[in-house]
Amino acid sequence: MTMIFVYNANSGRVNALLDAGHKLLSPSTYPCSLCALTHNTFTENKIWNTFRNESDIDMMFYHKDEFESHFPNANIVYPIVLKLENKLLSTVLNNEALDKISNIEHLISRLKAIL
Repeated sequence: MTMIFVYNANSGRVNALLDAGHKLLSPSTYPCSLCALTHNTFTENKIWNTFRNESDIDMMFYHKDEFESHFPNANIVYPIVLKLENKLLSTVLNNEALDKISNIEHLISRLKAIL
């Protein structure tokens, strides 16, 4: 089983700079709650980084454009956390659930409870 995290952002340096600016200038309207949880303005959240590196869970991370190139038939709303098992994708946390998670500790707790 692999957990797949898909951010509601496109890949690339220009997009990363635009996202950082959006987080700084208008964090309440930033469209990716997953990114807001797992990353600070310019770097990965330290608590998330520790969890990710110490976890036994296989994890993959995609920006939405990267995900769509690997899984062109998936019809989903971003951000999302998925589970890939036996070549089938299933939803672990959809965008609405992610929007309700207030901090990184809560996200990690939800992920541990699901697994």
